[in-house]
This record gives sequence, C-alpha cells and structure tokens, in this order.
Amino acid sequence: MDTLTRKPFVFLRHGQSTHNQLQRIAGHLDVQLTDQGRQEAYHASQLLNQKVWPLVISSPLIRALETAQIASGRDPDHQDARLAERHWGELEDNPVPRAMHYRMTPPGGEPWEDFVTRTIAGLNDALTHDQIPLIVGHSGLIRVIRHLSNGEPSGPRTPNARPLLIQPVNQHQWDISLWHPNT
Repeated sequence: MDTLTRKPFVFLRHGQSTHNQLQRIAGHLDVQLTDQGRQEAYHASQLLNQKVWPLVISSPLIRALETAQIASGRDPDHQDARLAERHWGELEDNPVPRAMHYRMTPPGGEPWEDFVTRTIAGLNDALTHDQIPLIVGHSGLIRVIRHLSNGEPSGPRTPNARPLLIQPVNQHQWDISLWHPNT
C-alpha cells in the first residue's frame, strides 16, 4: 500500500461545476464552475483568507484552478496533474449512479490502484513543505484518504468549497473535519 506523509493539510474541493449541477460524472472532463460554484469559492475565501497560505496547490482542471484563485485570492503556487480527478473513462459525462463502485476499473478509465498511487505521490510532494498547504482539488482525493484510513473509499459526498482539515490520527488513520480559521 502507498504511504501518505503523516502531516496535516487543508483540502478544498472545487465549487459547484456544471456537471455537479447536472448530476453528471465529470472526471477528467475540464468543466467550468457555475455562478453558484464561484459564490461557494468566494464564501470559502472568507474563511481561508483569515490565514496567509504559504503554499497553494491545485489540480490543473479549470473547476479546481478557478476555485483556488477565488478562494485564496491569488494564482496557485503550483498546479499538479497528479491531483486531478480520477479518469472515469466511458462513465464520464453520464449521470452519477446511485452507488459508485470506486474500486472497479471503469471501461476505458483509470484503475483505482493507479488513481490512489498518483494522488498520494502528488500529496506527498505537497507535504514536503514545513507549513500546512492548501490543496484544491476533487472529491476523489477524500476517497483516497478514506481508503488509506479505513480501507474503504465510500462515504458521504464531499461538499463543494468547504475547507477541510486533514490530519493524521495515528499510524494508519486520518481525521477529516471542517477547517476553522482559528485552527
């Protein structure tokens, strides 16, 4: 199993995208934020800008990049393609099913193990810095953290543009909680 560096970070999922609004799978599709998504990113900025972020890293997909710009008030220091959402192959642009089978490899898509490996590699590079980074990306990142913590990627959907503090609890588990400016 891949190992994630045991350091805290703040994660922000992108604001509502056009595909979120339509309840469709975006995956690697480079879809835009909606007006609501931009408002969500602005609301996140009200919490996040209480702290000057020494490092902002974003997925290069436009929905994450624009969220990072709005929420942090500046361009990210780095865009890392390893933090992009999972490639869902033939499932992309289709309605989100009631139950997602995250461990299966979608037709023409990225295997779960490959997605976990690349996401952890991107996070580990971000966590080489001394300060807590702000990482802006996609809900798949939280599924990877859940997988590392309890062996299961499933769980409640990650809210759009709500800062989350991700921190190690012990050698294997991670805590995911809402981030507050005084944290």
